[in-house]
Amino acid sequence: MNGAKGQKLVFPGLAGFYASWGEITYALVRVVIGYILFMHGWQKFKTGITGVAGFMSKSGLVPGELFAGAAMFLETVGALCIIVGLFTRFFAAAIAIEMAIAFLVVHMSKGFAANQGGFEYVLLLGIVLLAIAIRGGGPYSLDRMIGKEL
Repeated sequence: MNGAKGQKLVFPGLAGFYASWGEITYALVRVVIGYILFMHGWQKFKTGITGVAGFMSKSGLVPGELFAGAAMFLETVGALCIIVGLFTRFFAAAIAIEMAIAFLVVHMSKGFAANQGGFEYVLLLGIVLLAIAIRGGGPYSLDRMIGKEL
């Protein structure tokens, strides 16, 4: 596998390595993104729906309880599904939409830097989730085991 059409590897001997590790690294990206999202969702559960809903409402996402519940569900159940590759496209797309809303409503006005509340982190998560939604679970997923994807 030489990458994009017409491109040749500088070190052709790496072609086998790239071919054998491509799907494994994709699964690793899917699992790590799912884990990161799960930890964010778990933190929301520790805060409680009332606290999360208050933040959502204060940010302009009304009704706060609806947005809080959706975020908590997507970032826990959805994240676990992304980790194991079950309903991968659906949950990755749903969370990518959640990240787009967070980008537009909460983070965009604060600039780029995440340490200042900016959008770099939600932008990265959203783009990776969009790629996962388009690509699907891959060969190391429950979607592949059951033979169906959305």
